[in-house]
Amino acid sequence: MRVIAIDGPAGSGKSTVARRVADALGLAYLDTGAMYRSVAFAALHAGIDPADADAVADLAGRVDIDVATRVTVDGVDATDAIRGPEVTTAVSTVAANPRVRAEMVKRQQAWAAAHDGGVAEGRDIGTVVFPNADLKVYLTASEDERARRRAQELGQPAYDQVAADIARRDKVDSTRAASPMMVADDALVIDTTGRTIDEIVQEVLSKL
Repeated sequence: MRVIAIDGPAGSGKSTVARRVADALGLAYLDTGAMYRSVAFAALHAGIDPADADAVADLAGRVDIDVATRVTVDGVDATDAIRGPEVTTAVSTVAANPRVRAEMVKRQQAWAAAHDGGVAEGRDIGTVVFPNADLKVYLTASEDERARRRAQELGQPAYDQVAADIARRDKVDSTRAASPMMVADDALVIDTTGRTIDEIVQEVLSKL
């Protein structure tokens, strides 16, 4: 089983790089962030307060999530909805829930076993989910660059709001008690600021 772990904060380029690396290697690709967003979506859809830790954790244990080209949550296409403002506001709270994380990590490891490996991206892939990954990569970029990318991706001109949201998520994700976002000791750290996707993908592939 061959596993490539790609971690990093929002706007660092990890989703695009992970997809390209997966394609180049002929491996499956998993966006673990979409899984946490799916739980947040399911909670909001069910009228559950994202801060109600036990109720959200119970929901995470039974919700059906399929993260592929499209994202379905209990049979509902939530591909666009999980990227919306409501879910984006709620997801850090949901992702900080230890029981939710335990459930998602179990599902992520099962996914890799079912696909004989793959390229997984998120915030705790190399440190918690796949500590024995064949290659661990941590992507980063300047705050300005990350905010600019995310604003462009969302089609929103409100750069200041996007920058504030990213800063908030960085703080929550890096200080949470359960699986905080951090750089694995043996990770390849790449600053993507001002670099092309092709350059970054080639650097990652050169380490395999």
